[in-house]
Amino acid sequence: MHSISKGRVKRILEAINAIGYTKNGMERLAFTKEEQEVKNLFTKLCLEENMEVRVDEVGNVIARREGVRKNAPAVAIGSHLDTVYTGGQYDGVAGVVAGLEVIHRLNDYHIETEFPIEVIAFTGEESARFGISTIGSKAMCGKLPLSSLHTYKDKSGVTLTDAMQQAGLKLNDVPKAKRSQSELKAFIELHIEQGPELENKRKSVAIATGIAAPTRFAISVNGMSSHSGATSMELRNDALVAASHLVLTVEEAARKESASKTVATVGVLDVFPGAMNVVPGRVEFQVDIRGLNRQSKERIVEALFRSSAVLEKNRGVTIRIEKLSDEQPVLLNKEIQQMLALSCEEVSIDPLSIPSGAGHDAMNMAELCPTGLMFIPSHKGISHHPLEYTSIDDLIKGINVLEKVIRRLAMVKERNVAT
Repeated sequence: MHSISKGRVKRILEAINAIGYTKNGMERLAFTKEEQEVKNLFTKLCLEENMEVRVDEVGNVIARREGVRKNAPAVAIGSHLDTVYTGGQYDGVAGVVAGLEVIHRLNDYHIETEFPIEVIAFTGEESARFGISTIGSKAMCGKLPLSSLHTYKDKSGVTLTDAMQQAGLKLNDVPKAKRSQSELKAFIELHIEQGPELENKRKSVAIATGIAAPTRFAISVNGMSSHSGATSMELRNDALVAASHLVLTVEEAARKESASKTVATVGVLDVFPGAMNVVPGRVEFQVDIRGLNRQSKERIVEALFRSSAVLEKNRGVTIRIEKLSDEQPVLLNKEIQQMLALSCEEVSIDPLSIPSGAGHDAMNMAELCPTGLMFIPSHKGISHHPLEYTSIDDLIKGINVLEKVIRRLAMVKERNVAT
């Protein structure tokens, strides 16, 4: 069966990654035609498995395989299909394809389950376009900040609310995407690790113990544009130099928190007016701080604000710091972790137990129902990059574990055997 699974999984991966493919990597950004096209393909694949499919008010695609207990809470599998700019072919996609493969196997063997099973393709998981992550799962858990969505903009100045409307979504209907705790029995997400631990330790599966949550800021440094040749060094109010000090402050503060595994990144920096012969008058950049230890994260934030105050005084600039998000770290359900470990044992896999440094839809779903997150290897830990790679063999091993835990959670209906 595994050879059949490998071919099927490979074909589906290739079909999905034909959408949004560019020579510089994958681009299926949130609320674009590419994301919509890949959702349409996912819908088609689910309908071929005789699943009921609906799209909720924020754009999540929810496919349901009914159980014997018609009104029972569902066991859900899910991840996302959107990508970052110039992204890879496995981040998010692996988890959705894994869910589809589990359903296909159950259908192949005509297996009924007591509880329904859902496969969910969440919308807008990546923060690349608008600076806000896990949009679909936030809405499903009632955590999407509707009143501030208009403040999130992409590189072209398109607001998140405009993009949602262009995708055919009505902002006033988004609260209807919220689901109650009674609707879901459990949620499992399979994802590539996005780090090197599994590969370095030659392991096939890791079980996540918790998820580090991001605290994010948008920062604007305003100085004065002036001619680079006619403005002496002591008279400059150079916004880029001031911003550079802040970037280094973020790195230095994060390095001091290495024992807590807290990290911080400046991944976006825009300089205005952006000419070689003009002293920069304005710089805008974004800071992403992640960790499981809240006190550790706060120390980096405090260093950022202290440095800003000093720079305003000494360099004649004004600095505006806007908090984009401040999410709580999530500890995942221990019973689900134990079930994942048992499922690994059943397929002769010795798993790692590690925290997740990256955010996932699972961190929101943990507020709705018992939630688990499992990782499969990503080559050299590369992710959010065209070189991102996970072998089909590793994906199949992860699917084998996922199938076992889903069978257990959804309770395979025993067939009556004639005596």
